[in-house]
Amino acid sequence: MRRSLPNQITVLRLVLACVFFIVLNLYRYPHECHAALPWAIAIFLLAVATDWLDGHLARLWKAESTFGRIMDPFCDKVLIIGAFVYLSGPRFVDPNAVIEERFFTMISGVYPWMVAIILARELLVTNIRGEMEDLGVKFGASLWGKLKMILQSTAVPVVLLLVAMDPHRRGHEWMAVTRDVLVYTTVVVTVLSGVPYIVNAARALRGKTTA
Repeated sequence: MRRSLPNQITVLRLVLACVFFIVLNLYRYPHECHAALPWAIAIFLLAVATDWLDGHLARLWKAESTFGRIMDPFCDKVLIIGAFVYLSGPRFVDPNAVIEERFFTMISGVYPWMVAIILARELLVTNIRGEMEDLGVKFGASLWGKLKMILQSTAVPVVLLLVAMDPHRRGHEWMAVTRDVLVYTTVVVTVLSGVPYIVNAARALRGKTTA
């Protein structure tokens, strides 16, 4: 029972991610189902808490498993990337800032190109880690990777909170600035966090070639 509990918590995070998406799907800016946002924030924070809890218990009880090594990062990516996909979707478009249906402003401050960059980084790092581990080179989480996860986990609930307070209302300009600084910082750190993996993989390949 003790050894399987971290894995059960990991699965719970995946379930919470699905519930988070369902709740978030009820909302549309500016007025449709406004009450969905506080619930979405609470569910997201609970899911993030399970990420810390299952890792802590696995280390405490020495219950690391192949299932956990595969599913833990998978559940993280589903939760985080899924959240950014929703934040860049039509439910967060400001209808008052659409120009001839060609130019639009996101109330979330998250745009599709940002999600594409985040997804590209995750796919690249996942492929690098897989190839390197096949060669016997272990890739643990770097400091940049941990900072990336912290920023992403912070950006989603903060952006949802700011959306609930409507940063595009007169007098709320500081909210829009705060939102944009947080979102762009998250995207930049996400990109930079992939650099150490690329550099380390290049060194490892160079060393094996030399050998």
